[in-house]
Amino acid sequence: MKKLEGIYLVLDPNQPWLELLEKTQQALKGGVQLLQIWNHWPEQVTEQDKIKFCQDIKKIAQTYQVPVLINEDWKLAEKCNLDGVHLDKVPEEFELIRESLKSKIIGLTVGNQEELILWAEENQLSYISFCSVFPSSSVDTCELVHPESIQQARKLTSLPIFLSGGINPENLEKLSHFSFEGIAVISGILNSTDPEMAVQTYLQQLK
Repeated sequence: MKKLEGIYLVLDPNQPWLELLEKTQQALKGGVQLLQIWNHWPEQVTEQDKIKFCQDIKKIAQTYQVPVLINEDWKLAEKCNLDGVHLDKVPEEFELIRESLKSKIIGLTVGNQEELILWAEENQLSYISFCSVFPSSSVDTCELVHPESIQQARKLTSLPIFLSGGINPENLEKLSHFSFEGIAVISGILNSTDPEMAVQTYLQQLK
């Protein structure tokens, strides 16, 4: 498995799918290195619709050798043979998930809770993610992350660290004193008229 780093694009399937597939392809061309399908489906969507969408995303991503994860729904990840799952919290059935997704990517949102960082390290997860670094309308369920939580994380774990929530090229420099592997983005790329260029702008600021 290649190193987990760079731009982690979160896809919102509540957006029009044809347009989203096109924007995903452009973003991958721009240099996105990890994809996650957010568990935010339109109400009328069937299980078969979800499977078709996941397979379409995976087909595009395979061209660029980019892993595709799904948010929370590990059973759907298993059905679609996706590359893993991102968990918003520690599930009761974690051992079952780990057994079902053997050798796959498993990430966890940790927020300001040190015990979650230690749990992720102890259970040898693939990465941890902080949400939300800045206020953001698309991640309004996350608490704002304390800067000291990010600083402490590097002392507690050697896992890759991703930062998310309201990050744009203008405020990215405010994160330069932290140690992390990448950033997760939704609207900063998907709402752009040129997703490929948006990704490249983020990557230039990351460097």
